[in-house]
Amino acid sequence: MNRVDTGQYDEKLNLITPAGYERLVAELRQLADVERPRLVDEVHQAALQGDRSENAEYIYGKKRLREIDKRMGFLKRRLDAAKVIDPVRQSGDRVLFGALVELEDEDGTVKTWQIVGEDEADPGKKKISWKSPVGRAVMRRQAGDSVTILTPGGPRDMVILSVNYPG
Repeated sequence: MNRVDTGQYDEKLNLITPAGYERLVAELRQLADVERPRLVDEVHQAALQGDRSENAEYIYGKKRLREIDKRMGFLKRRLDAAKVIDPVRQSGDRVLFGALVELEDEDGTVKTWQIVGEDEADPGKKKISWKSPVGRAVMRRQAGDSVTILTPGGPRDMVILSVNYPG
């Protein structure tokens, strides 16, 4: 993307960073090239042992194959719908996808979050989805803006202290 993103995103889009996209591709490759072929061979070997109706290895293997196929289908759909946005190419003082946002809550607690895609959100690593309550509240806002975030515990007021982009 050669232009600065406007921050106007369709809710149906699967926004993702380049690193997040690569993680999904790597998982799909691992499943398709390593795990599924190995499991197909295990199921084949179990089938050669005779009666399949009471063969736990065969039954479990078939179940696991269905799970892998389901996950591969999910990953393919997510990758097909992905719109990769590189936070390094973002700039400005508004919160856009990929921004590092420093927030202060009513209690004076300061937290920094990176706004990322649904498939790469990890609160433990300070990454939240752009569709999360916090992500929705801060998108297109700028430093100094106050936002109200609807949480399970009720509304919380926060102030955006800073907006930065990686790189």
